[in-house]
Amino acid sequence: MSRKLNFNAGPGALPDEVLQQAANAVIDYNNSGLSILEISHRGNAFAAIIEESKQLVRELCELGDDYEVLWLHGGGRLQFCMVPMNFLGDDDIAGYIDTDHWSHAAIEYAQYYGNVQVLASSKENNYNRLPLWPEKIAVDLSYVHFTSNNTIYGTQWHSVPECNVPLVADMSSDIFCSRRDYKHCDMFYAAAQKNAGAAGVTLVVIRKDMLERGRRKLPSMLDYKAQAKENSVLNTSPVFAIYTSLLMLRWTKNRGIDAIEKENKLKADLLYKEVERNSLFNLYVEKKEDRSLMNVCFTAIDPGTEKSFLKFCDDRNITGVKGHRSIGGFRVSLYNAVTVRATKALAEAMKEFEQSKDN
Repeated sequence: MSRKLNFNAGPGALPDEVLQQAANAVIDYNNSGLSILEISHRGNAFAAIIEESKQLVRELCELGDDYEVLWLHGGGRLQFCMVPMNFLGDDDIAGYIDTDHWSHAAIEYAQYYGNVQVLASSKENNYNRLPLWPEKIAVDLSYVHFTSNNTIYGTQWHSVPECNVPLVADMSSDIFCSRRDYKHCDMFYAAAQKNAGAAGVTLVVIRKDMLERGRRKLPSMLDYKAQAKENSVLNTSPVFAIYTSLLMLRWTKNRGIDAIEKENKLKADLLYKEVERNSLFNLYVEKKEDRSLMNVCFTAIDPGTEKSFLKFCDDRNITGVKGHRSIGGFRVSLYNAVTVRATKALAEAMKEFEQSKDN
């Protein structure tokens, strides 16, 4: 059976070669006579995986040894908790930029541990654009948190802003999609189910001096400093998910960030132009500068055609284009592993669907 063209928002598409390497390792990892699912998280083989992955993250993000690289459990939602647990005291204030469902969830989680000030929000516009980045940020804020890419609505900050207080970024859905100045962040994290690897692990990158800013005593599993001290193996690590992330890091390095960015812009431009041209669809995000390279979100002008278009795609081996349940419509995720060929095939299917409605 041929592989489907996968535009799922998450877990997202992985490159064929990464899938094959991961599959081979499940049978026999590195000619060890053991499956990757069987090796010890305390052994030398896994220690080498951790070390290489840390080096590649620093290299791809152009960071030095002043940043710690961690592989943790719990996905983005646990980071919504751990960030304020570690860096927001009961009487402190953190600034949050509210741009979508996920940043709103991060705000709600942070309010359990301290005070939150929403510095900017596009909620009143149903998140169909980015708010203006605040011109002035109070220097007494513990940190500022923002979500770089918004998968549900399709907006994206294309560069990392400079900030006069510690900056924390949720980059779960667009890490490694383009060249960025990661040094502007004191911490960033990415749940590994899109550009970073297989679901089940979260990449956390944090300045070592930020680790010293802890605001409360915590169980070691929830303490970034304790996790760093144990090199991400405080408990049994998600070995296979981290290994798959290593394969993705190798693939990303071999492709090169600049080449990946160029292809991502090509894919996004191709699809945005087709949605704008097609008489059956409307783009959700109006301002071109706010549009995401990773998630193209649009609606049907006639809602009655939504189901028929989804079936039309399914009949052509195209999957994952249904919009998030909260807003409906369609969402096409163009993560790094999605090819130009697949994107062109979807654009052609959209044209063909339009023609079928005209006849």
